[in-house]
Amino acid sequence: MRELKLMKGNEALAEAAIRAGCDAYFGYPITPQSEILEYLSYEADRRTGMVVLQAESEIASINMVYGAAGTGKKVMTSSSSPGMSLMQEGISYIACAELPCLLVNVNRGGPGLGTIQPGQSDYFQSVKGGGHGDYKLIVLAPSTVQEMADFVDEGFKLAFKYRNPVLILTDGALGQMMEKVELMPQQERTFEDLGWTTIGRKEGRNSNAITSLHLQPDQMELVNIHLQEKYAEIVKNEIKYETIDCEDADYIIVAYGLVARICQKSASLAREKGIKVGVIRPITLFPFPYDIIREYAGKVKGMFDVEMNAGQMIEDVRLAVEGRVPIGFHGRMGGMIPSPEEILEKFEEKFIGGSK
Repeated sequence: MRELKLMKGNEALAEAAIRAGCDAYFGYPITPQSEILEYLSYEADRRTGMVVLQAESEIASINMVYGAAGTGKKVMTSSSSPGMSLMQEGISYIACAELPCLLVNVNRGGPGLGTIQPGQSDYFQSVKGGGHGDYKLIVLAPSTVQEMADFVDEGFKLAFKYRNPVLILTDGALGQMMEKVELMPQQERTFEDLGWTTIGRKEGRNSNAITSLHLQPDQMELVNIHLQEKYAEIVKNEIKYETIDCEDADYIIVAYGLVARICQKSASLAREKGIKVGVIRPITLFPFPYDIIREYAGKVKGMFDVEMNAGQMIEDVRLAVEGRVPIGFHGRMGGMIPSPEEILEKFEEKFIGGSK
């Protein structure tokens, strides 16, 4: 039976990790996600024996994840924007070595050290492969505290299904806000031999070697071809999105995460004024729901992209729309959160000819 609690987003995610049977967490404190490490430090070991370690840096923590993931255990880390930048080399290694793990980025405003307020300016880094080489993360974008919790178990399942890192891309507002959340029952930690893990030599099998180093270019190309085939399979099977009041819409707002929630109110306000507006919310940012946006682009008069950045996801929206209809954009930066009324005003300026 699921348990109902009132929890902060970061704490709900941490609790969900414990209940998902997570084996280890390695991380370093940084606002606005430090509660994840704090909560796990207090709760995890005494309840399930989960290893929780504050590393000396984000670089250390991601390499600890790399090593632990090679044993086939459920392992994770979390950070916020500057800390995620420090992890990019290790994430590229993990992706190439095809190791499952869960990453969490509680996005804050940037660039630089920026602010501890929420942002969405890590979209490019998250979905385009923020480190070196041709690799992809599976990226989940929650819009509620409930999804902050639910995407932990979902993330681990996807990570092990495809032997690929999964990133939960959230933000400082969702991490800090409190909402009701239904928590899954406690799962037991597992100790199965997955066949590819570095658990040493044993009777009937050789020890495995896990590496991202392939010095011969022909071998490195084969690795890349295999990875691209895997990413194509992920695109085929794992696209997730939500459509809200799109069936009769004349215009559609595209937004993810916290901003998508705000845009639902904007769309409701627009309908009160007789303007039929719907919302498409990408839930997976990779794989991105190009097809559903392309489908609706053939039915509406325009699309309006809203983000807490200078315009990043809009590039994927443009690729999906393929010039079929006009696309507008409204972005706030530096930790500023747009209001529903502000979004509606900017939408009307673009498509209706000014506020009415």
